[in-house]
Amino acid sequence: MFRKILHANDGSEPAFHAFALALQIARQNSSELHMVCVEEIDYMPEFIEEVREETGTAARRFHPVVQRARAKADENHVKLHTHVIAGHPVRDIVDLAQDLKVELLVIGATGHSALYERLIGSRADRIVQLAHCPVLVVK
Repeated sequence: MFRKILHANDGSEPAFHAFALALQIARQNSSELHMVCVEEIDYMPEFIEEVREETGTAARRFHPVVQRARAKADENHVKLHTHVIAGHPVRDIVDLAQDLKVELLVIGATGHSALYERLIGSRADRIVQLAHCPVLVVK
């Protein structure tokens, strides 16, 4: 049913709960599974060096997340394609989903920014509004 799936993971337990479901769907459908981790950068960085620094930070910060996800994917005999980027989470997740032409986007309902989400609005809500494909929001 879904040939290509993208899962967004911020390293939180709700994100890994969503990953488990994405993994199960990918396995059942023999789908190509992608995972993206986004290190948030300032909206308007002053210098290109700031962007480069954030990119290096993202790679280091998300290394354990990627390793944990790869181990779970290997256990389930699912090949996992990973993408670690520095940018703006909502925009970059939606853009990557469109670039990859995924047929399903799987995200957690909440993540590390639960306080932000209560005050300003859920990133999950924004992704649902902006994504070109169906979005599965996992509680």
